[in-house]
Amino acid sequence: MKVKNDRLEALRMIISSQELGSQEELLTALKQEGFTLTQATLSRDLKQLKVAKAASMRGNYVYVLPNDTMYKRVSTPHSVREMLQVPGFLSINFSGNIGVIKTRPGYASSIAYNIDNSNIDDILGTIAGDDTILIVIKQGVHTQQVIDALSEVVPNMK
Repeated sequence: MKVKNDRLEALRMIISSQELGSQEELLTALKQEGFTLTQATLSRDLKQLKVAKAASMRGNYVYVLPNDTMYKRVSTPHSVREMLQVPGFLSINFSGNIGVIKTRPGYASSIAYNIDNSNIDDILGTIAGDDTILIVIKQGVHTQQVIDALSEVVPNMK
């Protein structure tokens, strides 16, 4: 299952960083990252990820991740291996008992999932978008306590 998860993560990275309009182009990009698979497997992966096609700014139809037809693409494409070496967490800020975590595009859901499943007593819950996580903190808890707890769950928080 690890290979499939790695492949799906690579596919997410490729789709978010390049404008590709055919499965052949996706297969080539995946092969460059070390993933050799059939067109049928790619089709199943695309279906699982709920990938769609949408018009790009240039008028071409390209693959996009769900719920974001105008997905934020990086201007200079990097390899998946390079992107995976950079953590998704960017910053955290607080206002009262609310915290806002900024992430790289596409990382908020998985980071929020990890936070929610770590059962941090000081955090009541999270809401995640594409690159932003809203965290609700128990009343009276100091932000440093939250940061200390989150640093156990979120890589490169400290």
